[in-house]
Amino acid sequence: MKTNPVTLILVFLFLFPIARGFLFKFSSYDLKRDTENLINSISFIVAIFIGIRYYKVIFLNYENSKIYKFIPSEISSILASKPYILYFIIIPIFVYIVYKLISVVLNLIARYTFFNIYDVLDRIISNKSNTVKRIIGAVVQVPRAVCYLVTVLFLLNAVAIINPSMKINSYLKDSKAYNYLCKRIIIPVTNSSVAKSFPNILDNSFKIVTKTDSLNKVGNALKNDDNASNVEDGNSNVIVYYNGVTLDEGIRSNDQINNFARSLTSASKGNLNKARKLYDWIGYDIDYDYQKANMVLNNNYNVKSGAIPTFNTRKGICFDYSCLYVAMARANNIKVRLVTGEGFNGTSWVSHAWNQVYVPEMGTWINVDTTFAKGGNYFNNGSFNIDHRNSKVIGEW
Repeated sequence: MKTNPVTLILVFLFLFPIARGFLFKFSSYDLKRDTENLINSISFIVAIFIGIRYYKVIFLNYENSKIYKFIPSEISSILASKPYILYFIIIPIFVYIVYKLISVVLNLIARYTFFNIYDVLDRIISNKSNTVKRIIGAVVQVPRAVCYLVTVLFLLNAVAIINPSMKINSYLKDSKAYNYLCKRIIIPVTNSSVAKSFPNILDNSFKIVTKTDSLNKVGNALKNDDNASNVEDGNSNVIVYYNGVTLDEGIRSNDQINNFARSLTSASKGNLNKARKLYDWIGYDIDYDYQKANMVLNNNYNVKSGAIPTFNTRKGICFDYSCLYVAMARANNIKVRLVTGEGFNGTSWVSHAWNQVYVPEMGTWINVDTTFAKGGNYFNNGSFNIDHRNSKVIGEW
């Protein structure tokens, strides 16, 4: 079994400074130089933390941000429509300023505290054996090893979100070490206070399967499917299944859903407000179904997908959220689309589904992602395309 190269890199970066400390033994002079380098690394990491944290708070979750109201509307509109200006200009400048301030303060503190402690420790162990000096040398390098690891995690995460090659993305998804550390270090930082609410989307748990009419079944769940709609594909009829059901089956509604959707928006005026009301209800009242996601991830389609089972159970995964939104939008005579593509789950790009609705008042289609709603504002968000890509409209009503 081949070892994932991303995992190898992470293990090497963590063990290298510890091994180096063991080989070269403890030295007060060397530790002072290492401390200066460590302070610079810590300052850099903290600056990244602050930069990414406040970017998320201000620009991706701006409706709940108190800071956002102090930014002129003209500037915020430009930044929202062109989010990469933040990534490549504003955030790097901010990070550098914070980095320099933190490094100056920490270096002053270290010179008058830790450096004196190192000198005392050096005198204490001067007569000790080389083994003791090697062990102490290894132990004092652990903080540096952690800094190396965190820095590379941030770099890999940045590479993943800025449209990486498919090969790199596959290595990141397959690395258990990378995913484990990202979910405990990177995601809580990049998503700030909303991290606990953001659904932990499981890998590619949204599956699209195309079958010819001679192979038109997907596992036991599809053997008796009489509702599949045929699509012409060249000279062959094909059937497209989304998590085990056809699109028509997925968006199918009933009187209960239709009546509820209309009553939910009865006090709302205009399609924009009605669409937002539906987004809020689905986004916050439907829970992410991790058990179902695991089943689909393992190609087990013996599950119920679509608007009706999601409304009844109040649980689903991205395709279910999107189907229910279609059903409830149609009940309100709102033009709606179902879109497939990829979403960034905090560690890598995975298959995903969301919606678009047409707003006559604005004369345009807007993006809506109810699955991500608990992680921030994903209703007509100008930064929507940062963590959504390769969109394809598969249905419009």
